[in-house]
Amino acid sequence: MYCALNANRQIKHCKVYPATNDLMIEYLCGKEEALALLCQTEPNTATVPEQALTSVAAARELKSEYIGKLSRKVAARYFRRWFIPKYIRIAILAVKAARYIWKALKCLSKGKLEVSVLDATAITVSMLRRDFKTAGSVMFLLEIGEILEDWTHKKSISDLAGSMSLNVGKVWLKTEGQPVLVKSSEINSGDEIIVNAGSMIPFDGIVSDGEAMVNQATLTGEGVPVRRSLGATVYAGTVIEEGELTIRVTQNAGASRYDKIVTMIEETEKLKSNVESKAEHLADKLVPFTFFGTALMWLLTRNITKALSVLMVDFSCALRLAIPVTVLSAIREANAYGITVKGGKFLEKIAAANTIVFDKTGTLTKANPTVHSVVSFCDKTPDEMLRIAACLEEHFPHSIANAVVRAAKEKNLIHDEMHTKVEYVVAHGVKSTIDGAQVQIGSYHFIFEDMGAAVPLGTEQKLLAISSAYSRLYLSIDGWLAAVICIEDPLRAEAKDVIPVLCDHHARDRHNDAESNVYERGQYDRSGRVRQDRFRAQQKAL
Repeated sequence: MYCALNANRQIKHCKVYPATNDLMIEYLCGKEEALALLCQTEPNTATVPEQALTSVAAARELKSEYIGKLSRKVAARYFRRWFIPKYIRIAILAVKAARYIWKALKCLSKGKLEVSVLDATAITVSMLRRDFKTAGSVMFLLEIGEILEDWTHKKSISDLAGSMSLNVGKVWLKTEGQPVLVKSSEINSGDEIIVNAGSMIPFDGIVSDGEAMVNQATLTGEGVPVRRSLGATVYAGTVIEEGELTIRVTQNAGASRYDKIVTMIEETEKLKSNVESKAEHLADKLVPFTFFGTALMWLLTRNITKALSVLMVDFSCALRLAIPVTVLSAIREANAYGITVKGGKFLEKIAAANTIVFDKTGTLTKANPTVHSVVSFCDKTPDEMLRIAACLEEHFPHSIANAVVRAAKEKNLIHDEMHTKVEYVVAHGVKSTIDGAQVQIGSYHFIFEDMGAAVPLGTEQKLLAISSAYSRLYLSIDGWLAAVICIEDPLRAEAKDVIPVLCDHHARDRHNDAESNVYERGQYDRSGRVRQDRFRAQQKAL
């Protein structure tokens, strides 16, 4: 049920809590619709990719592993306290303390004074004072902190990489006889696989047969599909919208361009931001101040216990943990909104950017084509033309075809099967016969050049008057242009609000920069005011 619900577009997020047998659903539809959807969903209503199951299992395994580590650590501490003789406990503490002392000595041998020295000092002084309880507590808390830090880091990386992974469990392998469905892990370089319309391409490769329109938005951000035919290169993570391809694999699992992006995200700590680096250095720079505070406390109070308490309050560990986790969380949050960030340093760069370049399709627009209008070139109404177009286009998954069918549905235009066999030409159009008339729908090239259709006399200006702002889908009947369907890619609702805000911030920043430049150059008169002539020149330049 988990994967079946996650596959539904009305469900934004679904999470399972195995320990309590609970299911949390964040839905986009109404409450009643969500409840109805939950009741209708069966555990076997969706085909679950093997990688998806593996990803969920890996997350649960990771959680179980670290909960086990924490439980064992706590249990071992209380077991030693209650059942192990004191002198044996002291020997165990001495062995454990040796690890921290050795790490501190290595740090000192390199001429560095870092957090490890601070920890070792607190443990050593406590041991020398025979305050074994305090020494044990410090080491216990340090061990717990290490486990939590490692768990947080691995979980963030695992979730981030898992959300980007290709969930393609099985593919059709081309053999001498007929295609065979095999696991993706069994595919090697040089094998030929068959990918159908609506399926994701699982490997980088070269097209050895077929023709298709491929959506490459996952790699390029461009939502408009591109034509791929014999000899063209295709990439893992892209989707075939229409057509069918036989692909000769050049990069198997783990070596494709998309996999390299995922790997880079997994190793995002190598692209640390300046803030992360500064936090690490700042944490180490705090160590001398902590020692100074300890010495000052002892001089003022002559109480070794109060002096040691300063060593116990260590803010540097929080700095070393909080900043990297914050950056990883920010990258993960961005990915939830469809934004891929390659590393922490790029988050800093976008904060300092003063120019943003937008790609239109899929960024400022929805990348979801819709029918704006239908222009009829015959004696039939635009709605009748739309009904005929939807009747032909409903057989194919192309985004333009979906827009036509959706427009007809919104107008309640019934388009029952009224044509003969439909012949589909990839990246060109569709042709069939309706009531004995030859009907074609497709691109300008397909209708006018391939099919030889003509514009009805007296309607040439009508065709030229159609705005070039729209993509056009041409419908011809018996060799004459019958209609032009205007397709638009509507703007995102938030685009008209975001762009002015960005422009306003940019203009304000430029204005502030100009004013600061005026002040820096000392352009003042004796009264301390900016010289008006130069200030006006600055404003004019803006």
